[in-house]
Amino acid sequence: MPTTSARAAYEALVARGLKLDLTRGKPSPAQLELAAPLLAMDLSHDYRAADGTDVRNYGGDTGLPELRAIFGDLLHIPVEQLLALGNASLAVMHDTIVHALLHGVPGGNVPWRDDDVAFLCPSPGYDRHFSITEAFGIRMIPVPFDEDGRLPLDVIAEHLKDPAVRGMWCVPMFANPGGEVYDEETVRALVSLPAAAPDFRLFWDNAYSVHVLTDEFPPVIDVLGLAADAGNPDRVFVFASTSKITMAGSGVAFFGSSPTNVAWYRKHASVQTIGPDKVNQLRHARHLQDADGVRALMQRHRAIIQPKFAAVERILQERLGTPGSGGVARWTTPAGGYFVALTGPAGTATRAVDLARDAGIAITPAGAAFPYGEDPDDAVIRIAPTFPALDEVEAAVDGLCTCLLLAIEERA
Repeated sequence: MPTTSARAAYEALVARGLKLDLTRGKPSPAQLELAAPLLAMDLSHDYRAADGTDVRNYGGDTGLPELRAIFGDLLHIPVEQLLALGNASLAVMHDTIVHALLHGVPGGNVPWRDDDVAFLCPSPGYDRHFSITEAFGIRMIPVPFDEDGRLPLDVIAEHLKDPAVRGMWCVPMFANPGGEVYDEETVRALVSLPAAAPDFRLFWDNAYSVHVLTDEFPPVIDVLGLAADAGNPDRVFVFASTSKITMAGSGVAFFGSSPTNVAWYRKHASVQTIGPDKVNQLRHARHLQDADGVRALMQRHRAIIQPKFAAVERILQERLGTPGSGGVARWTTPAGGYFVALTGPAGTATRAVDLARDAGIAITPAGAAFPYGEDPDDAVIRIAPTFPALDEVEAAVDGLCTCLLLAIEERA
């Protein structure tokens, strides 16, 4: 497309006066409506959990057993090794790092704050993970996925020879933003690789374990069992939540790990809280009922959001061409999760996002999916299609393509 045509298409886009937003992976109002029974549930005469706990009172720092049983089944974690906590897994991750910095973790010699501490960061990855480590001055080391969406295990093994490397962010299923899924070979390697730091931890954020875009639920790998078999039972901290299953602002977060790590977390969290919101947990347990109930609910979510992902795929193909067959960009086609990662030519992402902003289309800043906000190729754009209505997704992605094509032509 000649530059004049690209410019004319962009000027026509600006003239439309759009106000669209593809920035964050939020559930749509239609998805949130699926959890409406939580708000209507009357517990005034039935406020006791299955074990007789009065959920209105203090206590119960492990969370309700019936809810832990549901998610223990889904996450492949024994109930006694899984805690049901507050409303946000991000807060649990934040607090876990704070506890490690102040007190150290089992197997370590000193609090992390007393050492140089670095984290491995698969990239592109989840910007809020990187925000936590950056906020506490933890040095971040990017570990790029290869073009097949696999982690470079040889590169990770080399980094683990450095005793400063104490942690690694992991989103093992339908990762943000590329939709990568760790296979069993990768998981076995991550829990088995020698590490110079005896207290090295995998921060295993299983945020999207049941968030499918197909009719199949891939099996969740038993990462804690594999770690124990490898002789590293304390290596993994597992995090998850109901935030994109029920209500994003009023969900339940989970922490799972070895018995030693669970005892460690409970000890330090006991200074902070006398117990989680068990009323909310009881509502969730009764609404979801069991693991199959969660899976059935997630198929209803899928029915709402899958057409939006299909629209993204269709428009990218129509506007940018087929990857590997003369197309000007490539993108992920995830089987689950909340995002699509669009990769254009080097040096075009920031310009395309800026053009989109000026045309009334809000896109997550280029570079946000990388440590320190620095995409070394300035190429990756994160698309979050779940929240807007389908027609808005179509208009926004089509407009983004116009902006990327102009950015490409300007660099030619």
